[in-house]
Amino acid sequence: MPDLKYASNCAFACDEDSLFLRSFNEKVMASTSEIRNGLCIKFNGDLWQVVEFLHVKPGKGAAFVRTKLKNLNTGRVVDNTFNSGAKIEPVRIETRNYQFLFKDEEGFHFMDSDTYEQIAIKEHIINAPQFLKDGLVCTIVFHAEEELPLSCELPNHIEAEIVYTEPGIKGDTATNTMKPATLDLGVEVRVPLFVDTGDRIKVDTRTGEYTERIKK
Repeated sequence: MPDLKYASNCAFACDEDSLFLRSFNEKVMASTSEIRNGLCIKFNGDLWQVVEFLHVKPGKGAAFVRTKLKNLNTGRVVDNTFNSGAKIEPVRIETRNYQFLFKDEEGFHFMDSDTYEQIAIKEHIINAPQFLKDGLVCTIVFHAEEELPLSCELPNHIEAEIVYTEPGIKGDTATNTMKPATLDLGVEVRVPLFVDTGDRIKVDTRTGEYTERIKK
């Protein structure tokens, strides 16, 4: 006579394994109500990041969500509209701090601040590569399951030195009139007239605009 207890346990274990495998393989879905800036989703067989979104409720007709999506493989940004309540497939992500090292033909090299592991990433996933400088700590977003870097965000502000600009006007503190200035990063920004060569300034990496002069 078969061991019913063993058979029962075995059946339960098999059912448990099947349930685990089924749950593991099922896609985790969400609705458009969860769309937010920075959200990474799988859409039309590719990975995208939401860079802008707007929930629209017209007077007539169904509500919808207007979005701008950035392709995380190519960097291309496209407009896409989702019907309100439609299902989307979020991608599980992890964020880690990495220190910028150098750039070469393989890409931009960073080092994990905790493990010292080094990786190279492509320019198009970095939000402001022109403002990268040695030692700058950035936030890199990874696909948690595939260990794939999806995006790299610089700090909102960086400090840089002006290596050339037209001479400043002493005593002129007006900030509404601007002039071009070249930074030690090789980037040109516009600064107020009173800012001079050798000054250090703070720049907003999100807009590329001058924020303030740093007191010596």
